[in-house]
Amino acid sequence: MYKGLIGVVAALGLSVPAVAVAQQPKTLKVVAHSDLKILDPIWTTAFIVRNHGYMIYDTLFALDGELKIKPQMVDTWKTSDDQLTWTFTLRDGLEFHDGQPVTTEDVIASLKRWAVRDSLGQILWSKMADIKAVDAKTFQIVLKAPTGIVLQALGKPSGNPFIMPKRVAETPATDQIKEFVGSGPFIFKADEWKPGDRTVYVKNPKYKPRPEPASGLAGGKIPKVDRVEWVAIPDQQTAVNALQAGEIDIIEAPQHDLYPLIKKDRNVSLVTTNKWGNQYIYRFNQLHKPFDNAKNRQAMLYALNQKDFLNGVIGDPEFYTVCKAMFMCGGPYETTAGFADKYESDFAKAKQLLAEGGYDNTPVVLLHSTDLYVLTNMAPIAKSLMEKAGMKVDMQSMDWQTLVARRAKKDPPDKGGWNVLITSTSGADSLDPLTYSFISASCDKAWFGWPCDAEITRLRDAFADETDEAKRKQIVEKLQLRAAEVPTHAFLGQYNNAMAIRKNVSGSVVSPVPVFWNIEKK
Repeated sequence: MYKGLIGVVAALGLSVPAVAVAQQPKTLKVVAHSDLKILDPIWTTAFIVRNHGYMIYDTLFALDGELKIKPQMVDTWKTSDDQLTWTFTLRDGLEFHDGQPVTTEDVIASLKRWAVRDSLGQILWSKMADIKAVDAKTFQIVLKAPTGIVLQALGKPSGNPFIMPKRVAETPATDQIKEFVGSGPFIFKADEWKPGDRTVYVKNPKYKPRPEPASGLAGGKIPKVDRVEWVAIPDQQTAVNALQAGEIDIIEAPQHDLYPLIKKDRNVSLVTTNKWGNQYIYRFNQLHKPFDNAKNRQAMLYALNQKDFLNGVIGDPEFYTVCKAMFMCGGPYETTAGFADKYESDFAKAKQLLAEGGYDNTPVVLLHSTDLYVLTNMAPIAKSLMEKAGMKVDMQSMDWQTLVARRAKKDPPDKGGWNVLITSTSGADSLDPLTYSFISASCDKAWFGWPCDAEITRLRDAFADETDEAKRKQIVEKLQLRAAEVPTHAFLGQYNNAMAIRKNVSGSVVSPVPVFWNIEKK
């Protein structure tokens, strides 16, 4: 796609930088970490779909650059003296891309759909007596008992309740929406969307940003370019070549082993915008054998080791951390309780547990993502370690978007389902038991893999209701001990990455989610 343009430039006797000059100055071209094939950010938690959500939808609250909750669509809010009634008033001038005003009916319908899918939304809804519109701009949440999670739920970075028109939000949460109208800073160009090629957004000329400076996912979301194109270039070296030639402006997540090459280019910078990093996740499907048995899941905690995965994908210890704390090393709830003896590739212990769990040598279906470099090597490493522990592994390869669709299937593994998948999650989403969706064990309402454990659910609820930090930390320890006994997943270490950005592009916002407002291109 891009080599032809470079050839034309060379034939004309122009220098490569002339390509950058020839681009439209108000069009920002980005190679995202994945192609976009699903458009409903409530139906799936895939980060590329979440990122798409932040482009076109707005949120009631958001985290700023210091992970503090700030109002976004909300202007003012108050709580009653008994802390049971929360009253929210929307800002003036909120308008959907189709010209219709945003009303509390839209907000309530959006929140109801979100709460079916999101684990923290489910907890909040269980504590609510009612949600109702007072007028077109004001709505109330009425609680059964006081809780401190209301704003945390409404402002979480991933799985945020994006506000959609009522007619769209009334789509059953089990189905994907078919209309993509938001009230956010960019408008999705459905007519130009070509999966495998590009996704296009244009500036929303009627968007009214907040007056505060942009900070994280909060503050003034000011679109400073007319058009943003997410260009699909699956090969990382080709993407870096295009970046250096000025054909694209940003690579969201360049491959770590290409950092030295990128650093040599005086026209490109490596910028870390997600300072909280990421965590790798190895997820069991508990609906089917063998991982319906906790002993077999425990066996994997002993068979796996984080260093093999981190070395095999990230490579440079400067950018990764071996960490046996479920809620992130460096986080407020860091503890190794329950996991100090895990992740050491103790194959003898793993084999013992597989025997106790009755593993019968049936092949385990391991889903392998082939087109995201931060995941591509993960499944082969897992396969090797699982086989050394005595498991038979059927590793099935596919692109990430196919995997995202397949992981929602509850069918048996030999009929299109799965046993294990590997993904990653943002560190900012992993700091406590409420925002960390992988510890939810609410059965059919839990994240894909559908763990079901009443004690984990009880402890998460207790954490939500507790306000004393010392007691919260005690609950986290109990929760991790329970998670080691009946694992919902394995966590495979932490890593950081950087965006590669041409130096004529400025204004990148430090945020747990890559955002494209506030960015200028000269």
